Amino acid sequence: MTEKTTATGTIADLLARSNTFGADPRNTNYAGGNTSAKGTDTDPVTGEVTELLWVKGSGGDLGTLTEKGLAVLRLDRVRALESVYPGVEREDEMVAAFDYCLHGTGGAAPSIDTAMHALVDSAHVDHLHPDAGIALATAAEGERLTRECFGEAVVWVPWRRPGFQLGLDIAAIKRENPQAIGCVLGGHGITAWGESSQEAQENSLRIIAEATAFIERTGTDEPFGAHDTSREALAEAERRAKASALFPVIRGLASTDSSMVGHWTDTEAVHEFLAGRKLAQLAELGTSCPDHFLRTKVKPLVLDLPSDASVEDSVARLKELHETYRSDYTAYYERHADADSPAMRGADPAIVLVPGVGMFSFGADKQTARVAGEFYLNAINVMRGAEAISTYAPIEESEKFRIEYWALEEAKLQRKPKPKPLATRVALVTGGGSGIGKATAERLVAEGACVVIADLNLAGAETVAEELGGPDMAVALHADVSDEDAVVAAVADAVLAFGGLDLIVNNAGLSLSKPLLETTAKDWDLQHDVMARGSFLISRETSRVMIDQAMGGDIIYISSKNSVFAGPNNIAYSATKADQAHQVRLLAAELGSHQIRVNGINPDGVVRGSGIFAGGWGASRAKVYGVEEDKLGEFYAQRTLLRREVLPANVANAVFALTAGDLSHTTGLHIPVDAGVAAAFLR
Repeated sequence: MTEKTTATGTIADLLARSNTFGADPRNTNYAGGNTSAKGTDTDPVTGEVTELLWVKGSGGDLGTLTEKGLAVLRLDRVRALESVYPGVEREDEMVAAFDYCLHGTGGAAPSIDTAMHALVDSAHVDHLHPDAGIALATAAEGERLTRECFGEAVVWVPWRRPGFQLGLDIAAIKRENPQAIGCVLGGHGITAWGESSQEAQENSLRIIAEATAFIERTGTDEPFGAHDTSREALAEAERRAKASALFPVIRGLASTDSSMVGHWTDTEAVHEFLAGRKLAQLAELGTSCPDHFLRTKVKPLVLDLPSDASVEDSVARLKELHETYRSDYTAYYERHADADSPAMRGADPAIVLVPGVGMFSFGADKQTARVAGEFYLNAINVMRGAEAISTYAPIEESEKFRIEYWALEEAKLQRKPKPKPLATRVALVTGGGSGIGKATAERLVAEGACVVIADLNLAGAETVAEELGGPDMAVALHADVSDEDAVVAAVADAVLAFGGLDLIVNNAGLSLSKPLLETTAKDWDLQHDVMARGSFLISRETSRVMIDQAMGGDIIYISSKNSVFAGPNNIAYSATKADQAHQVRLLAAELGSHQIRVNGINPDGVVRGSGIFAGGWGASRAKVYGVEEDKLGEFYAQRTLLRREVLPANVANAVFALTAGDLSHTTGLHIPVDAGVAAAFLR
């Protein structure tokens, strides 16, 4: 029966229900599952009342679903597809047929699960991937346990790949079991229904709650086997230190075929799994729910060493296991691929498990890497539940391959926008809370990079990071670049944020404008400690990371035209900038064999937005030149060949030009960004 409500009310109820489900990870995973509602609206062409289906579109997320994320279809046309359905072997063709059933313009593309929602004779239908539900769905005795848990209220549906036939199967179950509120889909998830949005929501949550209670009530205490003390979690400080030491190496291995961003998960649930004696056998079985292994790959790489293994031994073993993993994955692909299969997408692991340390997950951006970890945590929860009440028995490997290399999934990947120039690159910008550093961070994020904003002023750095999109795009760190221990700690924290480092911008600085006889040794030391020593320390510690990654990289020094121009009353600042300029040449020569390019940028007089100029330097320079402080930018512009003021964004543009790929064979270069100061021409 179809609930006769207005379209506006139907959509509002559907979105509210969807957002409620998506707000709680116990109900469904990120971008997993779909919800729908049937209702009526007036056809703008005929003026007739038309029966419609609103259903979450392909790729959407329930927690953030809006009306734009819904596909809207005419129910009479979707139901008519049953008469032309060509059978299971050709059911992928039905997804294209959904396009001929759309109502109106705009909206999301219909997903593979559309048939389930359209064909089930209920006004509201939910298909979710709750951990407790999938635990039942992947238990070896899942059918019996479903009956034991729910009686006749929930019906078991044997595994079938999502598609039109599964929709027909569930529709038949609904007709044949009028007492049922939903079903457990073997190897997959749950589906529930109701004649109102509230009833559907209550039925979905009832299935999840009863499955959860059943597992807790009847399950064993040690579903992962007895605890192995040799693989238990290290103390927090030791755990973080080992994670930061291993992460660049693991990221480099995971990026063998294509560059990846990383995420580290350090939760109790992960460590419980890693310390269980069933770790190896369960990890080898892989995940089951289709949404899981599309993001986590068919199985993880597991380091088979105890928690207290040294970093050196762990690195050596990880490299061995990586080669084995690649061979195994290639063999998996070759076992199941046929002439129509998409090309292998890469043989590197998306999930790496290290006892005592945690889980490392990888993706084409930070969000994807983080979500991959969340999905494997879902898989851990599923394995815990299934092993507690039975034996974990995921779908067959051949079925996993059919979904991982499904033509429909490949088409979805092909529709993704082309990656931005700096996609997958991780940048560290010192002095990133204001001025040139802030502008550089903004440009790098806009071009696809993840950015660590390091600044002595943590509050300023945090503000910039939040403006740039938060933790999936940018993170803030407190960093005194003149303090060796602080630099070591900041680089370790930067590695834990995104998995490693690829692009370093030495920008932190300050300036004191004084003539020689008024310059104290303290003045001299302060300038050199922050810029010369600070750049050296940052370059040294970040180079360790980039060398461990074996992915190459870029180091950019924001030097100054004063590194080659002898300006008045500026001995300490200019000498420090000359030191930085020569560091560029020295490091370019030393790090080239590691494919790390080192270049410099020589700005002049960046007044607007500058933390240095606002902190007193502007007033000092204005006094030297005999101009008003608020006219200093104009003064600098008039002494240039182009008569143009240099802005922070101009320097950021040069950083991008040096690192975006077109200058891939350039190292040891200094680029003037000074609007043309003839006295500073390089020679």
